[in-house]
Amino acid sequence: MGAINGFLLDTHTLLWSVQEDHKLSPHARAIIEPLDSKLFVSAISAFEIGNKFRIGKLPEYSYVVENYHEIVRKLGVFELPLHSAHAFFASRIEWNHRDPFDRILAAQAASENLTLITNDARFSELPWLSTLW
Repeated sequence: MGAINGFLLDTHTLLWSVQEDHKLSPHARAIIEPLDSKLFVSAISAFEIGNKFRIGKLPEYSYVVENYHEIVRKLGVFELPLHSAHAFFASRIEWNHRDPFDRILAAQAASENLTLITNDARFSELPWLSTLW
């Protein structure tokens, strides 16, 4: 792993920054709000949001689903595509956590030398992953 190149937003971090910014920690907010921060959002987060909205787990986020690309653009966030290298890395992580979205996010953050901005304590089980909240 090399020097940290920016920050990857966990899916809940993206959602909260759009509709519930009071849920963000002061540290997370200080990184997300300035437009000069190098922020990324994974393509897998778009799938996670859309899928959970479709099955009724995120009904309050219809605005995000309908305006996702505009929101990402206005936040000044770069979209991080999902590559096969990320998928294979995620499949090999020794971690007692089966959530495929979290596995992909961990693999992408580590592969791309990004710090994952997350409130999910499960990520702290991965000593090689840089996180903050």
